[in-house]
Amino acid sequence: MKNLVYMFLSLLSLTATAQKVVELPMASTKIVVKIAFENGSMSDPVGKEGLTNLTATVLTETGSDQYTKSEIDDLLYPMAAQYRAFTDKEMTTFTFEVHKDFLNEFYTIFRSLLLNPSFAERDFSRVKSNTEVYVKEVIKASSDEDFSKMALEARLFAGTRYAHMKRGSINGLANITREDVVNHYKAFFTRNNVTIGIAGDYPASFLETLKADINSLPDTQPTVPELGEVAMPDGIQVQLVTKPDNLGTAIFTGYPISINRASADWPAMLVVNSYLGEHRKSYSKLYQLIRETRSMNYGDYTYIEWYEAGGSNQLPLTGFPRSQNYLAIWIRPVQTAYSLKSQYPELGDIKIGHAHFAMRMALNEIDRVKNEGLTADEFELTRQFLRSYMKLYIQSPERQLGFLMDSQFYGMENYIAEMDAKLAKLTLEEVNAAAAKYLQTENMYITMITDSNEAEPLKKSLMTNAPSPMSYSNIIRESLPERVFEADKKVEAYPMNVKKVTIESPASLFVD
Repeated sequence: MKNLVYMFLSLLSLTATAQKVVELPMASTKIVVKIAFENGSMSDPVGKEGLTNLTATVLTETGSDQYTKSEIDDLLYPMAAQYRAFTDKEMTTFTFEVHKDFLNEFYTIFRSLLLNPSFAERDFSRVKSNTEVYVKEVIKASSDEDFSKMALEARLFAGTRYAHMKRGSINGLANITREDVVNHYKAFFTRNNVTIGIAGDYPASFLETLKADINSLPDTQPTVPELGEVAMPDGIQVQLVTKPDNLGTAIFTGYPISINRASADWPAMLVVNSYLGEHRKSYSKLYQLIRETRSMNYGDYTYIEWYEAGGSNQLPLTGFPRSQNYLAIWIRPVQTAYSLKSQYPELGDIKIGHAHFAMRMALNEIDRVKNEGLTADEFELTRQFLRSYMKLYIQSPERQLGFLMDSQFYGMENYIAEMDAKLAKLTLEEVNAAAAKYLQTENMYITMITDSNEAEPLKKSLMTNAPSPMSYSNIIRESLPERVFEADKKVEAYPMNVKKVTIESPASLFVD
């Protein structure tokens, strides 16, 4: 009998050890654990969009077979411990952080939650209701910038498993029951689609316990649907979403690109992207042209992968590895005609604000970089900036662990270290070849959240490629040199390959 027990325990240990584990031992008083499941919103059943995110969120907002949610909060308060969930398109990650002195005490609570969540009806109803309000109202009212990004992705990924917001759709959420959440957790949060990450000064015995507990999750193989084909749009297709008396037009654009962090051209495109529009950085070209010189908005940036919560984060987050990327331009809100006329009497006759001109300026600059490339000085300055700046991505143990785990998704060991080595060897010729290969302005989706009264004139201007002269107030005009106005004359007639413009109401979005 003893031999049978020993063999069973040995097999359990071997199976647990076989779990994918990313370790980051370091001298730190805080222990960070990430448990990442390969599911994400792609796993949502058709007609129940939002189920994966709702399942993960309810788990962090419910109790277990031992504690209610209120009891858990009371127990954790003196520990200053925290846990949270984050769902993206292809990954859902649970993270907990706790002082090492409270590790065992905290884990007893978290273990019961992870392995035996209660998914109490009152917790499910509360989280579902809050999520429905977000999808119906909050995303459309609180931030036009986030609204434009979600609307853009719905169009760019239409017909694929990326199309709906990770929080779900209005109809999808309405169809989800508590039983759906319970069943989805059992089917898609299993021992067979999980990676464990741990950082800090943790005991080896704790990691073995954690692996064994994760190994006790259901032994089923989740079937995650295929993404589907992401097609390049035919020409420039513009979506105007209207809101009454809107002071600004928020703009987000995109077209699919066929590279990710593991691709050979990725380091070169990091430089191209940083030169054009590094997130929240004033040195980049679009920022200088649109904000710095012309005072049109708060910032203008480009991206070659999704940037989570860009409005509130200076540095990129982790937990959003994706197999399909797109090149995006984020033009933060520029003033509408309604806004300009209300401030400056000299602009009382304009029908269109700055949106058309700002879009043309961005595309004109992208065309220039595609055709002319960067100079040797521009390349070297941008490359050196990136080599220093990317090291800031991993300032905390939690960030270091997150980037290491995301690296695994792409078949890499250490994305930050590998990019630094590749950037060090990068040449100007490689960067300009990548710019010529991946930059284009002929085919893309553009979403603009704009003023209701501006939509029709803006649509006509876009469809007819009418000149869109920049509208300066007198005080701004007097401060600018003549070279700016000369450049403006060229930009205002830049030919955009607009094939389609639609006008839509906020209520029509995120329904299915």
